[in-house]
Amino acid sequence: MLSRTLPVIALLCFAAALRAQHEAPARYQVYGGYSYLSNSLNGVPGAHKALNGWDAGVAFAPWRGFRFKVDVADYFGTNLGAPQRPYFIMGGEQYNWTVRRETLFAEGLGGVGSANKKWGENLTGGETASFAALLGGGLDTRVTRHVAVRVEGGYQYSYFALVPVNINNPPYRVPGLPTNFCRLSSGLVWEF
Repeated sequence: MLSRTLPVIALLCFAAALRAQHEAPARYQVYGGYSYLSNSLNGVPGAHKALNGWDAGVAFAPWRGFRFKVDVADYFGTNLGAPQRPYFIMGGEQYNWTVRRETLFAEGLGGVGSANKKWGENLTGGETASFAALLGGGLDTRVTRHVAVRVEGGYQYSYFALVPVNINNPPYRVPGLPTNFCRLSSGLVWEF
């Protein structure tokens, strides 16, 4: 009798130990890392040049898999004789799916973009504010209990226009001025 109950007790204890290892999702996520934007603001056809920069974000406590997220990205580079220094501040939702050690997520964010004053070709003046949106997703791979490596990508929209020399004229668009961008990021996530 003892030879039959001992394995059953051991099996129940082992199952309880496995169940205890399944943790609830972290309440907060803080992210930081490198970011790549596929084109500069004045990257008309024939003059495409990618921008490099950084990306940081905070995601708040989940509710049914959804998290409210705030994201800030800053880029820098030069194209057509003009410095490019756009940055974006966006907020929105992130939905998570956890599969073993990996967490897949999709996100939709909206907000504002800003740029230096003379980003047009040969230092032509440009609008310094624009609506911005990001649709994307990514993968978090847990390294330790509180740290994960993140790889993410997505489609980013922003609409910057050039400003005419005469201040009474409205901003104008040059044919081919980009509004659609690819954004890729990688970095570390701290979960607590």
